[in-house]
Amino acid sequence: MSVDLPKRARVVIVGGGVIGTSIAYHLTKIGWQDVVLCERKQLTCGTTWHAAGLVGQLRTSINMTKLAKYTGELYRGLEAETGQATGYRQCGSISMATNHERFEELKRSASMAKVFDLPVNVVTPDEIKAMAPILEVGDLVGGIHIPSDGYANAVDITQALAKGARAGGARIVENCKVTRIRHDGTRIIGVDTEHGSIDADYVVLAGGMWTRDLGASIGVAVPLHACEHYYVMFEGVAGIDPSLPVLRDYDHCGYYKYDAGKLLVGAFEPNARPWGMEGISEDFCFDEIAGSFEHFEPLLMDAMKRVPALENAGIQKFFCGPESFTPDVRYHIGEAPELKGCFVAAGLNSIGLQSAGGVGKVMAEWIRDGKPPADLWTVDVRRNMPFQINRKYLAERVSESLGLLYATHYPFKQYETARGVRKSVIHDRLAAQGACFGEAFGWERANWYGEPGSAPKYEYSYGRQNWFENTAAECKAVREAVGIFDQSSFAKFRLEGRDACAVLNRVCANEVDVEPGRMVYTQWLNDHGGIEADLTVTRLAKDAYLIVGGAETQTKDFAWLKNHIPADAHAVLTDVGSGMGVLSIMGPNSRSLLQSLTPDDLSNEQFPFATSREIELGYGIVRASRITFVGELGWELYVPSEFMAGVYDAIVAAGEAFGLKHCGYHALNAMRMEKAYRHWGHDVTDEDTPLEAGLGFAVKLDKPGGFIGQEALLRQKAEGVRQKLVQFLLSDPAPMLYHNEPIWQGDRIAGYIRSGMYCHTLGGAGGLGYVTAPDGGVVGPIGEDDYEIEVAGVRYPARASLRPMYDPANARIRC
Repeated sequence: MSVDLPKRARVVIVGGGVIGTSIAYHLTKIGWQDVVLCERKQLTCGTTWHAAGLVGQLRTSINMTKLAKYTGELYRGLEAETGQATGYRQCGSISMATNHERFEELKRSASMAKVFDLPVNVVTPDEIKAMAPILEVGDLVGGIHIPSDGYANAVDITQALAKGARAGGARIVENCKVTRIRHDGTRIIGVDTEHGSIDADYVVLAGGMWTRDLGASIGVAVPLHACEHYYVMFEGVAGIDPSLPVLRDYDHCGYYKYDAGKLLVGAFEPNARPWGMEGISEDFCFDEIAGSFEHFEPLLMDAMKRVPALENAGIQKFFCGPESFTPDVRYHIGEAPELKGCFVAAGLNSIGLQSAGGVGKVMAEWIRDGKPPADLWTVDVRRNMPFQINRKYLAERVSESLGLLYATHYPFKQYETARGVRKSVIHDRLAAQGACFGEAFGWERANWYGEPGSAPKYEYSYGRQNWFENTAAECKAVREAVGIFDQSSFAKFRLEGRDACAVLNRVCANEVDVEPGRMVYTQWLNDHGGIEADLTVTRLAKDAYLIVGGAETQTKDFAWLKNHIPADAHAVLTDVGSGMGVLSIMGPNSRSLLQSLTPDDLSNEQFPFATSREIELGYGIVRASRITFVGELGWELYVPSEFMAGVYDAIVAAGEAFGLKHCGYHALNAMRMEKAYRHWGHDVTDEDTPLEAGLGFAVKLDKPGGFIGQEALLRQKAEGVRQKLVQFLLSDPAPMLYHNEPIWQGDRIAGYIRSGMYCHTLGGAGGLGYVTAPDGGVVGPIGEDDYEIEVAGVRYPARASLRPMYDPANARIRC
């Protein structure tokens, strides 16, 4: 059948599921009518059509909950707007806990919900039984009830969004497969389809489980893989009616939903079964897959214990269909770093329906404005590493990802699958020292140490975990003697060329036109003054710089700088991360230890703070940079990979005389919290400015030639800031802070904790969080005793400070 396609469109969306149609709908809402959606077969025919239809709003982070909350609000009015039935019903939801750790998680989530006025009620087993009489509640310790949750029909919602998009001017074309995405090497220029070509300014990859291959065809990394997802439809279930809330029994992996007189029972089980490893059939359309009743049967037995009426009910339908999952159970949205104009919205981890409204809205605004409308880093496609599209890696990891949806989200929970992907040169040496490794962005990193020769493992809890005292000892060693950290996972770039200084000085808020051998702590800002990156820049020579940032933002930071190198500039950016390891030697004995190993003068007079130079150490030449993230005298040693083992051995051999102790990332985090050092992605984001974050000292407002974001900061400085980042320390040493805990000032919520960690030197849990003024205006002085932090429904007094509580004068790092 011939299809008459337009020759050009402003935006082409590839994929006609609930995500693609939501993006089309929201683009028309902002006034963009020149939009074409191409669906390979029929709308919803991939995975949307078999979605269970749950519409929950409470997610594991503030901004993700905001998006889910918006989705619920959109669906409530969508039928009235479009005239298309949606099947939406607001019946509320109940989440159950069978143990105190799970109940702690639910109560913490209920506290978080207060930050943005989402009503969440903590309920007893008797209250759960009253709202859902079909449940057996004898083993429950409590739960939460969200009155505004509900469910909808995914196909009807998609059709309503499509109808709304068409009414707004978008064109939706079914049976129109995109065969090629066209680009010029740096930017999208259009698509080819079975029915002709369309030139376009933007292309959105919203192809669900096909998106990995779509992206790979143009060099864009979109890590996702399909897994089998199961549910069973029971008929003749006694005691159910349309008022039944959606029920979630996390500890038995199950969910329950009333469905037109029947009861749908589904699960997100551990050890899920990957699907489609050999590819997806070309004619896949509304397909089911065979699945395994044997795999699902244990979950079904648990369901019959939770809802005894199922034992006498009949199974009308046993269903298995594919859903796409991602390595970190967070979806992918935003502009791909590899190609300008290429946007991604995929990998929804079986929460596509309850996320679609929010995803469509922020994607439309992102495309229009060229930047995310809020801090969406946790789901930003730029967080991905190129290796993560490896099929073997994906198949192994997503078998765990599916079950993590309903697993207890313990602090510091580590993945168990697809481990050992990226290792430091000295990984085996650290293991012999008793390292317990965590996985971060593929890297195996020592988070804490047991006894040498041991193989320590995590024992998870919301309280003090089994490594608490180990980390306390590591912190004590760094504060009183010296510690060694392996920080080889740092992102490391070189910018070289005669225009390198001019390029970097435009991107950096601080002055980087310094003498070779000087380090500069700086931020990269967007036009609104928001912090896009937080890193150090070292001038190596007149025409060369070393840029060091966090491992998490390696892809994003590289793309940001590359995209800000003018086409006519003589400047070349290279990722040199794999070429060198990093050893951090920190503590008051660090100078004495290193001085015993090098003929170079490390005295404060000859090697002051923020100096970087090459020194002899062991049999190698290493770059020693005097900087710290723990608040003590110390050096980061940048060691060529082939010299790493030898340099490490030399330091360890000499270290015993100086009290050297191996230390991990948990100790690093605890000490940076004591010092109130900021961490990008938590304490500072693209929505926060340096003036709000207390980083004005790292900004050169009068720098010749200016910098990106300068005008926004000058305006904010003149007007005053409306939020300030504050360090908090709980007076009670028992409760733990992690993130998202509400900050109370009297009877109002003034903000929430961005990141938290137990501060061993200070004797309590510490946290960083922004506070606002009661009238929403300029923030005034911060009262030390004016605040409380809510943890799992209980408020605790907290000391507040704008200066670091540990060594506020920085005397220890500059000695």
